[in-house]
Order: sequence, then structure tokens, then C-alpha cells
Amino acid sequence: MYAIIETGGKQVKVEAGQAIYVEKINAQAGETVTFDKVLFVGGDDVKVGAPFVEGATVTAKVEKQGRAKKIVVFKLKAKKNYRRKQGHRQPYTKLVVETINA
Repeated sequence: MYAIIETGGKQVKVEAGQAIYVEKINAQAGETVTFDKVLFVGGDDVKVGAPFVEGATVTAKVEKQGRAKKIVVFKLKAKKNYRRKQGHRQPYTKLVVETINA
């Protein structure tokens, strides 16, 4: 059984026992998070939401909070002596999906 959930403005396909990385969620490591924005549940019986599946939830445990590798943002305007270098590290939350209730 799998589900497609919406979190952080993105859609993520999840299965029980799977580790996923999502946009930062305000929860400490070890806490349990419940997602009720379930768009689709697949498996033996398929349920499609309009826009969300009624009564379907996905529970996951927060494994850790972290920040991704640094990316370099470099802006340049040719022949104008304009150069800006900036770094960015996107925060994320690592989750382990425990159950899919549909």
C-alpha cells in the first residue's frame, strides 16, 4: 500500500517503512507527525481524493532535522562590474513513515 501526500507545497509518494526528506516541519526528533492531506491511496483498493481522501491519514516519525549541502548562488551582469556571490543551505526534516490509514 502506498499514498501520495502533500507537504511543504510538494507531493510525495510514501510507503510504510520508507524514509523521506521533506521541507522543514516544526517537530523535534522522535516526535510523531500526522499528515491528513492525502491525495491518493493505492494498493488493493484505490482511493482518489477530490482534492483529499476523506478520513485518510499518514503517520510518520521525525528521525532528524538537518540542512542540505550548500549551493552557490552567483549573479553576474556582463560588462557592468556587478557580481554577487551568496550561499544557501535548505533546511529539511527526515521522516520515517510508520502507517498509512485509509
